[in-house]
Amino acid sequence: MSTPDTRNLVEAALLGAGRPLNMAQLLSLFDPLEEVGEDEVLKALGDLERDFAGREIELKEVAGGWRVQTGSVAAERLAKLERFRPPRFSRALLESLAAIAYRQPITRAEIEELRGVRLSGHIMRTLMERNWIEVVGHRETPGRPALYGTTGDFMDYFGLKRLDDLPSAGEFASPDDAPAAAPPGSGSSDASGEQGAGLFDVGSDRSESAPAPD
Repeated sequence: MSTPDTRNLVEAALLGAGRPLNMAQLLSLFDPLEEVGEDEVLKALGDLERDFAGREIELKEVAGGWRVQTGSVAAERLAKLERFRPPRFSRALLESLAAIAYRQPITRAEIEELRGVRLSGHIMRTLMERNWIEVVGHRETPGRPALYGTTGDFMDYFGLKRLDDLPSAGEFASPDDAPAAAPPGSGSSDASGEQGAGLFDVGSDRSESAPAPD
């Protein structure tokens, strides 16, 4: 069991950060003279996880570290408040993101082939601006098209610790063919008030944004 001071400081940091904190960041909270190491911090995290059990608040480990987030029931209630209302994304954007997540590394042309429609520049810019995708290389074919993959921010937002945690989509052909399952922990809001959503948890907007020049 961790000391109360260690546990309380780790809890306060996670509640106040509004984003995941990794081990190095948690260790930086302590003065070297306090001699608090990784084992002590891990004990504090374990204590917090047990303290939160049965409450509408939970400790979640994601790719970027650990974060404190609301449970699914509380998240639904909090969505009634403007500050906690999750942003809405078009189905076209989320289908494109799903194609990248399941088939990465993938080119823009391959995304268009999977979805059967032209991919607008607006969608790719939005995904890049949110730092959910990045260029991870280039296909060694004529023109050397960019290859896209997902980022750590993508995994943090959707509650994933690693890409293996993505819900199984079987032989992925298009997001419409994949199960409407959300990654573990999705739908829960963190301290920032922004909610993660399942890759296939989309609104009624199925229209593609008007193509924009890249």
